[in-house]
Amino acid sequence: MQRGLDGVHRLVERWALRTPHAVAVRDGSGGRELTFARLWDESAAVAAELTARGAGHGSIVAIAMSRGAGFVVAALGVVRAGAAYLPLDPAGPVHRWDEIVAAAQAGHVLVAGTGDDHPRAAVRVALAEITPVGGYDDVDAAPELPLCVQYTSGTTGRPKGVVVPHRAVWNLVSDAAYCPLGPGDVVAGAANPAFDATTFEMWSTLTAGATLQTLPDLVDAGLDGWLEQVAAGGVTTMFLTTSLFHMIARERPDALASLRTLLVGGEQLELPLARRVLASAPPDRLVNVYGPTETTTFATYHDCTLDGLGAIDRVPIGRPLQSCWVDVVDADGRPVADGAEGELVIGGAGVALGYLHDEELSAQRFVDLADGRGVRYRSGDQARRLPGGLVEVMGRKDRQVKMRGFRIELPEIEHRLLATGLVDAAVVEKVGDGPSAYLAAFVLPAPALDPTAGQLRAALGTVLPDYMVPQRWQVRTSMPLGPTGKTDRAALLRELTDGSPATPAPAHADDRVRAIWCEVLGVGEVDPAVDFIGLGGNSILAVQVSARVRETLAVECDPIDVLLAEDVTAFASRIAGAA
Repeated sequence: MQRGLDGVHRLVERWALRTPHAVAVRDGSGGRELTFARLWDESAAVAAELTARGAGHGSIVAIAMSRGAGFVVAALGVVRAGAAYLPLDPAGPVHRWDEIVAAAQAGHVLVAGTGDDHPRAAVRVALAEITPVGGYDDVDAAPELPLCVQYTSGTTGRPKGVVVPHRAVWNLVSDAAYCPLGPGDVVAGAANPAFDATTFEMWSTLTAGATLQTLPDLVDAGLDGWLEQVAAGGVTTMFLTTSLFHMIARERPDALASLRTLLVGGEQLELPLARRVLASAPPDRLVNVYGPTETTTFATYHDCTLDGLGAIDRVPIGRPLQSCWVDVVDADGRPVADGAEGELVIGGAGVALGYLHDEELSAQRFVDLADGRGVRYRSGDQARRLPGGLVEVMGRKDRQVKMRGFRIELPEIEHRLLATGLVDAAVVEKVGDGPSAYLAAFVLPAPALDPTAGQLRAALGTVLPDYMVPQRWQVRTSMPLGPTGKTDRAALLRELTDGSPATPAPAHADDRVRAIWCEVLGVGEVDPAVDFIGLGGNSILAVQVSARVRETLAVECDPIDVLLAEDVTAFASRIAGAA
């Protein structure tokens, strides 16, 4: 079959016919397995049901499910019906589901069971209610037909939907030198379904005849339990967000030696931690990958080796994927000289179609200069090209940040805070890097109101996913102003981070627990009246705390124990008693 002449699902069909009894999907937590034949049959039933309900070309079908075999069946069924699937964050608030589904004009939503939550704006279709069909004739799919819509944070206070066509996913999975796959490979399914890494995990696996092994949440399993499932599942290939890789590199640098390929991406890869893994017991390949959602998960890759990282001060994002290209340009769109900084623009087969129902923003970011090279995406990332052609990303000039692999527009959080009516002014900033990074919010309360951090956090939690809700809060009476009369954001951050005393040396188990919180959170001391989340903690850092408690004090401790602790005093008392 010539590449790009039909839908991506035809590549899955090839394996359903060639190796029908091979395992396509295995649920690590539930134990359910689907062969390629069973996957093809169950997805046919989903496609038939959607077709009977009017879904087809031009339709968008939301999927409100956790990762697992059911999600894969649902996504493949939507694609076979000729529609595009829209994955919703299973941990996100239903209010945000409603907002995204309404903005996308999605007419249907797929859920696992009859009692599951679903957006109000769509017709619910439950997998548990769908009956098998004897056969199904797949709807034809042209290369430019949308395959999925991925929503990301937006600067205007509302998320924006990236429309990814079959052509772009076909490019991601075909002739993939960055990560060759085939029958016998086992690829970890560890990403949130709403995160674009799922596009790689699911489609790269199924179109190669490999097995997708879904993993439980790291917080639920704990670091040791999670790594045991990676080993027990025979995982050969995995994508990790940079923050999660950094955490594993600090706690268990030799834990992923059994992997053939480890892909890492989402934020700047820390050079010392990459070297630590490579010098310990590394996977066969450690690949630093880069790519905005608008370029279909990955646009560039760089093989990291100990020798290659020996004489540099920043890990590059490398070279373009197959059928992609990158340029570093000035403000007028002209290429800059090697070594000079400019904006990174990306072109080629992986570029998405634009933003759903937003022609103005699409025209700003997806640009066709009529030079015969097609549409290129303006990433907003500052970069430079090194001698030899490798590319480094230097950061951003706007207020977009990345945390634990998620792309976050800080203005959206500020818009949402103001919309609560609880505050008159709001400033949100990212503090720190890697797993210890957190969002800090500085607010001026509305007249006659005195909202607490807990009330503000709860109000945002009804409209934003957890990863966009700030962990640290300052309710203020005034904001510092800079020379131009604008809020001095740098002064706010200095007030937050200055003056931390050195961490005291621990003497007893109680002291050691407190010291672990300080080390992991990157602070000199912790407020004994504030819980872990309020101190800037998150699920990845909770995994680090639990791992260090078990290692240094030989006490069983799960990440959820850290997250649910009332404060460090209560947590330390429980651990000290157990010790």
